[in-house]
Amino acid sequence: MKTDLYGLPVTCQNPSTCTAINDFIHGFLSYQPKATNILGAADADPDCALANAYAALLWMFLEAPLAPEKAAPYIARANAARGGITAREGDIIDAATAWTKGDVPRLLEICDHITTEHPRDMAILKLAQYHLFNQGDATGMLRMALKALPEAADIAYSHGMIAFGYEQCHLISRAEQAARHAMALQHDEAWAHHAIAHVMLTEGRVAEGAAFMESVASTWDGLNSFMRSHNWWHLALFYISLGRHDDVRRAYDTHVWGLAKDYSQDQVGAASLLARMEFAGVEVGDRWADVAGHIAARGGDTVNPFLSLQYLYALARTGRPEASTMMQAITRRSNDSTAHDHIAWRDVALPAAKGIMAHACADWSTAITQMARALPRMAECGGSHAQRDLFEQIHLDALVKDGRASSAQQVLEMRRTYDPDGVPLNLLLGDVYEKTGLPALAEEARGRAKSTLSSLHN
Repeated sequence: MKTDLYGLPVTCQNPSTCTAINDFIHGFLSYQPKATNILGAADADPDCALANAYAALLWMFLEAPLAPEKAAPYIARANAARGGITAREGDIIDAATAWTKGDVPRLLEICDHITTEHPRDMAILKLAQYHLFNQGDATGMLRMALKALPEAADIAYSHGMIAFGYEQCHLISRAEQAARHAMALQHDEAWAHHAIAHVMLTEGRVAEGAAFMESVASTWDGLNSFMRSHNWWHLALFYISLGRHDDVRRAYDTHVWGLAKDYSQDQVGAASLLARMEFAGVEVGDRWADVAGHIAARGGDTVNPFLSLQYLYALARTGRPEASTMMQAITRRSNDSTAHDHIAWRDVALPAAKGIMAHACADWSTAITQMARALPRMAECGGSHAQRDLFEQIHLDALVKDGRASSAQQVLEMRRTYDPDGVPLNLLLGDVYEKTGLPALAEEARGRAKSTLSSLHN
């Protein structure tokens, strides 16, 4: 029997289909566009169950309401070709089927079984981490990734996934160690770069983080739009903290927005970066219009609460009428008690959405109240610590705009624990201390910002 690139048996007679299976696995893990080769291979080889199951999974990563419809023909072909396949391949078909039906708990149950029986199945491990991440299960992410050891210790991608699991569990030193090990095995492991960016952002190693990400940025050039744009998004966060306004605008224009304007992750990456730029006092010009225009085409897309909230922010920020459509869709979704993620929509996404709408209307009091309800549980909607910080910044901006200087001071000093010398943070802190009658502390904060800016020219 033939095997895939990690030695797992595959039921496949056509050599070109086998190549496409390996392209999907490796492309999925490394974020290379060759993963899409599985679509043509599955169309050309309807009798290969695994190729068609992988093609269905690829369509589901579209993260759009039409994804299950696109995946359906491949699910049908995979099921029709079940005769003579391995138990693992049958499980992969079942996992893909569960996802198309919205049964994520069943999908994760299957993934858990597969990775226990086959620790070198990196594609299924990646699939499981993706879904655990989307529901805020950090310990689940780590547990799943650690199952790869020791059998998959030779695979750099296993250590990259372990690193991200550690980081999301706040085990920062272990995260960096795992990511560095992944890079020792394969220097261009983009997910390991991503984990190190998280580590350095969390530890306030801003200048070091920018330098590190710049040193590996050339390795992202041939990757798919998500990984290229997302790692540049992380680099842009360092630029914001350092007060490098021209660099953050250049990163946005060249690497964050414009690669795949219709893709969910590219849209929310652009929207969240623009929001952060504005909160930091970076002039963004007319950049909002193009992003919001593409997001508006989504209508009432509620495939994922974390994504929908960022769609809503972009639409509300630009005053587009589609914001009301999205708000109505979020409200309906929060009332759907049959969904596995109902509680996250009802108790977290809905108040956050109300806070976002209030913020756009300059109703600062309502924005503060609603965001404060959602913030302690935002992880249930998915996203990383760094990504969810957008909602913290919306809340902080409302506090400042509402004149609640004392409350804003509390938030800002807490934020300084991981961004001690950040330029926008300290400039804002200077204003807050001035308003609270503490001029000496205001001078200290502004001095920190000035020092960071001065260091860029030395």
